[in-house]
Amino acid sequence: MEFSGTMTNIILTKYMLTLYNFISFMISTSLFLATGGFFKVIFSGLLYNTFASYNAIITFLITFGVYGLNKLTDIKEDAINTPERANIIGKIQSKFKFFVAISFILSLLLGFIENILTLPVLIFPLFLGTLYSVKLSNNLPRLKDITGVKNLTIALSWAVVTAFLPVIFISEKKIILILLIFWFFFLKSYINSILFDVRDIQGDIINKVRTVPVFLGITRTKNLLLALNSIYIPWLIFSYSQGFFRRYLFIFFFAIAYGYWYILYFCKERKKIGKSLDLLVDGEFIGIAIMAPFILIK
Repeated sequence: MEFSGTMTNIILTKYMLTLYNFISFMISTSLFLATGGFFKVIFSGLLYNTFASYNAIITFLITFGVYGLNKLTDIKEDAINTPERANIIGKIQSKFKFFVAISFILSLLLGFIENILTLPVLIFPLFLGTLYSVKLSNNLPRLKDITGVKNLTIALSWAVVTAFLPVIFISEKKIILILLIFWFFFLKSYINSILFDVRDIQGDIINKVRTVPVFLGITRTKNLLLALNSIYIPWLIFSYSQGFFRRYLFIFFFAIAYGYWYILYFCKERKKIGKSLDLLVDGEFIGIAIMAPFILIK
């Protein structure tokens, strides 16, 4: 019995280690984030009452490419903030560069094949992603090095792709609907990008990078994020009054409440934040997109 129990513990430990390594690889290489982007566009399509699998695949590729580029340019910074990620990328750097380049090319190629109008939408985050990650001149800082601008850049890139890509494939285009969906994804991405800066605050202080949490401190950053999340309440009331998103009312209630929860959870003073932030925040729309078709208000 004792031998059997020992073997069970060994097998369980190996299983947990394998699972941990898999999750670490997915997060470190941005494959998990790209999967989140895949489902984010699925949910956006549902809000427009449309579905195009190409949109989700293209978003997966463009997300992996843009964030992969950032991983490659940030290896030195990640060695302080997230050494495990820097170590993983360092081991596969040559292969990783290849797949990042292929993702860029495939996203544009698939977009062109599906509809040429997708190209401006796709080129926009590619352009911003380059300015965000790469220092093109010694006289010009990267966008991510400018306090507050990096978060706006991330939020704008996500919102443009998520809100505008499905619009290309619908016949009736309502400007107010597009703006409401754009704002929903813009604000979510803005809040979430600042949360990731909360996790990196110690490394950013050492590297003298003035992010929002470094500038405001964790407590005031938390209050700011809670205030931003509260904007969703009048947003939802207005949307409902205009006849939009009524089928997904519960989903939006969940998204707002979930936002309050993870802001409070991750903005605790002296709290060490690990992969749970990636899983719970970047993975938010995986759960939402899966739940949405099944939890409808008639």
